[in-house]
Amino acid sequence: QVQLVESGGGLVQPGGSLRLSCAASGSIFSINAMGWYRQAPGKERELVATITSGANTNYADSVKGRFTISRDNAKNTVYLQMNSLKSDDTAVYYCNMMVFTSREPYRLREIWGRGTLVTVSS
Repeated sequence: QVQLVESGGGLVQPGGSLRLSCAASGSIFSINAMGWYRQAPGKERELVATITSGANTNYADSVKGRFTISRDNAKNTVYLQMNSLKSDDTAVYYCNMMVFTSREPYRLREIWGRGTLVTVSS
């Protein structure tokens, strides 16, 4: 019922920047937390950044100071601004949202995007 559409991934040189976007569509009452995760080759999926409905943010130590997560509630969209990219940032990035599809009855669903590939290479 709810789908996430990601955009902004691609190839970038070390030190460059990318801005990822993820927009939710479908039967949405409201959205609680939003976040970005990533999975590099041979590694487990890890949390990159999260943002609550109150705009409180949390970042992985590896991206702190370089990445910025933000949200636009009117557009049901979460963004990830990535600066000073390193080769270690190469991964598939996944959008995640906790979506209220209904409050009566109470219905909260965790939704994942399909992932977008970010490749940092010279």
